Amino acid sequence: YHNGTMLERKAHRYGSRLTLRDLAPEQAGTYHCKASTEAGAIKSAPAQLTVLAQGQQSCKPEPEPSLVELPSECPQDATGSRYYNVGRCPPAPCAGGEGSGCGAEAGRCCGVRRMETREIPCAGSLLPVKVVAECGCGPCAQPRVLVRGRVTAADTGEPLRFGQIFLGGRKVGFTGYKGSFTIEVPPDTQRLVARFADPRQRFVDAVKVLPFNRRGGAVYQEVKMLRKKEAVELDGNRSNAIPLGEASGREPVGELVLPAGAFLRPSGEVFKGTVKASVTFLDPRDVATASAASSDLSFADAEGEIVPLRTYGMFAVDFREGESGAELQTGPVEVRMDAGQVWMPEHLQKIKLWSLNPETGLWEEEGVLRPAGGSRGKREERTFLVGNLEIRERRLFNLDVPEDRRCFVKVRAYSNEKFNPYEQLEGVVVSLINLEPQPGYPANPRAWGRFDSVVTGPDGACLPAFCDGRRPDAYSAYVTATLGGEELEAVASSPKLNPNAVGVSQPYLGKLGYRRSDHDDPSLKKTAFQINVAKPDPNNVDETNGPIYPYRSLRECEEAPVSANHLRFYRVEVDKYEYNVVPFKESDLTSWTGDYLSWWPNPQEFRACFIKVRIEGPQEYMVRSRNVGGSHPRTRGQLYGLRDTRSVRDMLLENTSGACVEFKCSGMLFDQSLVDRTLVSIIPQGSCQRTAVNSLLRDYLNRHPPAAENNHTAAFTMLAPVDPLGHNYGIYTVTDQNPRLAKEIAIGRCFDGTSDGFSREMKADTGTAVTFTCQERPPGRESFFQRLLTAPAEA
Repeated sequence: YHNGTMLERKAHRYGSRLTLRDLAPEQAGTYHCKASTEAGAIKSAPAQLTVLAQGQQSCKPEPEPSLVELPSECPQDATGSRYYNVGRCPPAPCAGGEGSGCGAEAGRCCGVRRMETREIPCAGSLLPVKVVAECGCGPCAQPRVLVRGRVTAADTGEPLRFGQIFLGGRKVGFTGYKGSFTIEVPPDTQRLVARFADPRQRFVDAVKVLPFNRRGGAVYQEVKMLRKKEAVELDGNRSNAIPLGEASGREPVGELVLPAGAFLRPSGEVFKGTVKASVTFLDPRDVATASAASSDLSFADAEGEIVPLRTYGMFAVDFREGESGAELQTGPVEVRMDAGQVWMPEHLQKIKLWSLNPETGLWEEEGVLRPAGGSRGKREERTFLVGNLEIRERRLFNLDVPEDRRCFVKVRAYSNEKFNPYEQLEGVVVSLINLEPQPGYPANPRAWGRFDSVVTGPDGACLPAFCDGRRPDAYSAYVTATLGGEELEAVASSPKLNPNAVGVSQPYLGKLGYRRSDHDDPSLKKTAFQINVAKPDPNNVDETNGPIYPYRSLRECEEAPVSANHLRFYRVEVDKYEYNVVPFKESDLTSWTGDYLSWWPNPQEFRACFIKVRIEGPQEYMVRSRNVGGSHPRTRGQLYGLRDTRSVRDMLLENTSGACVEFKCSGMLFDQSLVDRTLVSIIPQGSCQRTAVNSLLRDYLNRHPPAAENNHTAAFTMLAPVDPLGHNYGIYTVTDQNPRLAKEIAIGRCFDGTSDGFSREMKADTGTAVTFTCQERPPGRESFFQRLLTAPAEA
């Protein structure tokens, strides 16, 4: 198919492979394949073909604009901005030469060909910065693509220890003692389906479609597993009924009816003894269970399109012989669903029974549910939908409705609440739970129907959601965002709703009914928002600019400019600033440039180093680390970068605060031939005196000469250790494939001593490297940084 139109087989002479010759501009666009069998159809992901005219360059030598923020002591430009254009080269594939095949096969991509050093006058000194001067074709960056995270129980948070991990039918590893895991995404993966299995059989297998960042690095994901329901004993000679969803005093969604003689051994022999039956039901009426749902609730329709489902409940069955514990299968059994639990009348005709294919993560139709008469006993007045099922393997089953009323919701994440377009965060996992509200109470969800996660790129993320054009509140969505396990905050909705902050203009914002999770109760978290997914009216100009887009407008959603309506999350950061002489976006590993002054010398492995500073003083203080080359002949005395961090008050000790300040780790530079011991200066803002240095750190530095001079009592200087010393020294080092995650873990360990949490609570009982005593009135920030920047490197 070319741009959605099937190519004539005879005209293009293709079988299982399509070859295009003598390309013309009109042949550009998207191409995809469709494979069909009697069992169904499936479409491939689209491939994009770009056709260039003769002599047209696929990689323009002029770099695109890219802005970095300069330190606060640098003067603003004529427009009042402190941003400087350092340029960037788009990492697009280059066109192949004659006979060299496609760009991807040739392995050539657009990248930095030449950089120039500029010097910016800041507070009486010159701040170096490297800018892209020319782009050109070169070898493609091949960063590793990883998914990291933890697997825990949905109810208690107990980790899945040494659980098995499968990709497709292939075992690829185990979870660790704390439930942690790392999966390397195979090349050309479009949809990463992982199955987590508990060898001790306490949890139901979790089949997850994990989002990942195609441009490299690791995305962090929390995986929740359902605990198996306690097994009950059944008599195989009698008819049995097991309720589905009876927790919390609610009426069951339905029941599983097993006639006498339904249990079978794998050989087909009827089993008539005692059966231990465990049926675990995931109830969508409990919003807390959404994160434990398996897969992304999708199936392949007759045309091969991946189409979403809306669930009314999932259940996993485990039948075993009472004495031997051997697995049992069943012949035909009935699944009966209470029609009164279906609040949308049109769903009564569309609801079906599905089972999950654990290798593809797609749901496959098992049968339809048809209206039947009343049930037995007390429930005779109720109407049931009945479907038939044979359980031949341990699969997860689902009561689902294919839903065609679909939209996309545009969400962007920012590094702070200034919402500057140049400070968007990539690699953020944004999750959307589709909710069905109570009639008349749009703020109180009755049930969830679907769960989706998407990773933000340079233009944010577009999340699929159910929507309705007639009733704006027919469907609502509950949206959260996390970065490396840290929850981001949503924009406030009370006491006053500010459309400029939310990112959506009126009157459409009013129709969406935006409410942050703490709208009615200030004690609740601020890390989620809820909206009505009101399908935009194409005849209303106020609704054609986002943040909700019709399902056929995915490309329009993905390519929408930052000025278009969108919903926002932001990172709550203690006062923090980072400056690299060689610009690098930590969320885009393809932006890494091989340079002796690169903060991160190795794009395959990121090592983050932090030093803990304790401050005795009545307030919180800014602390800066100034990092220059210390021992390498190519970088000695040259600046790598600056890091500013505000100290955090200790919760127990009076007049004490602490700061975990990042510094550039010592080690090999990008050519991997010679070690540089970074010369690090730690200087707190204000009238501060260095009063103590950790004895272990002092001994280490004395035993590994040369030693940096420390004759300036208002600062601490060291040639950074090459070894990862550990918290006893007040030095915290973490290595990871994701720079942001490495820093988050290191900060968490530095502040509260934990390895898994990212806490910001300062604890004085963990290792501190250096202590300063500061007076009450610090000098102004400007004069402090002026002294700092003009100080010689050896100070």
